[in-house]
Amino acid sequence: MIGKLTGQLLEKNPPEVLVDCQGVGYEVLVPMSTFYNLPAVGERVSLLTQFIVREDAQLLYGFATAPERQAFRELIKISGVGPRTALSVLSGMSVQDLVQAVSLQQAGRLVKVPGIGKKTAERLLLELKGRLGEDIGARSQLVNDAQADILQALLALGYNDKEAAAALKALPADVGVSEGIKLALKSLAK
Repeated sequence: MIGKLTGQLLEKNPPEVLVDCQGVGYEVLVPMSTFYNLPAVGERVSLLTQFIVREDAQLLYGFATAPERQAFRELIKISGVGPRTALSVLSGMSVQDLVQAVSLQQAGRLVKVPGIGKKTAERLLLELKGRLGEDIGARSQLVNDAQADILQALLALGYNDKEAAAALKALPADVGVSEGIKLALKSLAK
């Protein structure tokens, strides 16, 4: 029903923002990834939205990018995952991180998101497998199985997701697992 809002940003109270669209103020719930990229209060803002009607409420969720909104839509299709949980997932990790976690079936990355337990993480991985990626236009940064193995090794050695992903980006695309781990460790040691 309401697909996009463009207007003046009146208030920012995480996770809610108030957008004035020609005299009508819309309260919009946004993930933290969108919230951090909002302009200053008083400036013009444009948000893609998802309108959700429940028995007791009508809620409007806003997103800075189409992949964020599409990931939100895929998340709320899952039984037992409501808009609040979907917003929490998108606040705790980027769409690219979510796509990567699903493609590698890494429940541990989802469990780090507040409000997501082990069972919910496993259900998300199962339900989202094959539904993310092409649907939201985001490609996993992993080119081949060797890079997936290198990433797993770096995570097992105690590096966080961002450090491991940065080390992977610096590697040649055709590198083998053992050589890739050596090169990644050298780049992380700097």
